[in-house]
Amino acid sequence: MGNDPNKPNFSNVQSGVETTAPPPPKADFSNVQAGVQSTAKVAAPETYTVAKGDSLSKIAKKVLGNANRWREIFDANRDQLDNPDLIQPGQVLKLPADAGSKA
Repeated sequence: MGNDPNKPNFSNVQSGVETTAPPPPKADFSNVQAGVQSTAKVAAPETYTVAKGDSLSKIAKKVLGNANRWREIFDANRDQLDNPDLIQPGQVLKLPADAGSKA
């Protein structure tokens, strides 16, 4: 590949873009306000006070309609429960959000 006189030489080609249009105005966000509104009802978290003889599965059966949902109660109360078998009478447990609808 040498300098072939039969091929065009583009080594000195330059490019550029010019316009006569004025620059677009800068966006003005000085009057923008943030806020959040909702019409959804915010339900207070439902709770259950542990009675003597209760277990998470008994509570799940009574409140959620299915004893197999005991883990949902355990997970909702990880802040106060380390072991699902060690609940105490008088303890107030948070219930899952859908506790009102037995499924």
